Amino acid sequence: MFEKVQALISELMGLDKSKITEQADFIVDLKADSLDIVQMLIAMENEFGVEFGDDEMHNIKTVGDVVDYLKKHVK
Repeated sequence: MFEKVQALISELMGLDKSKITEQADFIVDLKADSLDIVQMLIAMENEFGVEFGDDEMHNIKTVGDVVDYLKKHVK
């Protein structure tokens, strides 16, 4: 799951995959702004067939948060 998320973030944000770790904070480490994060989560929804609610969007701070959410919700 992490590798798929990593590849998608790399493609969307134009980042080298080596910078995208599960511990990477979107704002601090990956220099994403709120629009980047929303666009990335929409892409994740489309890719994995899940939906992030408002609460989940506010609680996602790291790449690992996204991976954990997807592991719980992707069938």
